[in-house]
Amino acid sequence: MKNLASLVIISVCLIALSCSKNDQSERFKLLTGPLWRTDSLLASGVDASAPGGMLAKFKGDAKFAEDGTGYFGIYKGTWRFNSDESQITIVTDSLILPIISDIVELTSSSFKIKTMVPNPLIPTESVKIRMTFKPK
Repeated sequence: MKNLASLVIISVCLIALSCSKNDQSERFKLLTGPLWRTDSLLASGVDASAPGGMLAKFKGDAKFAEDGTGYFGIYKGTWRFNSDESQITIVTDSLILPIISDIVELTSSSFKIKTMVPNPLIPTESVKIRMTFKPK
């Protein structure tokens, strides 16, 4: 009887462990698999990645770890999908507000997001942001 109980417990544990890995969505795997490198960083259609540019600190590598942490250029923080994985939210102590972005494209070769943020020079206006990444 002890052997049967032990076998049942081991079986349940193995099933639980194998299910948790399979529960990851395809989009989750696509995002967390590669190290991403910025391809373009646009603010209202203009390159904003040069030194002093609005998005310059995002330039470089971005890693979205499976545990919800990551780095995005010079920023470190956390990330999460919304419930249908059509948006991603990036939170970092280095920025005043979380960045909530629409996912335009997420494939094995391209990650593109867009959002709107307050204009730092004219707070009553918004700036359209578009960031594109390629796997490194």
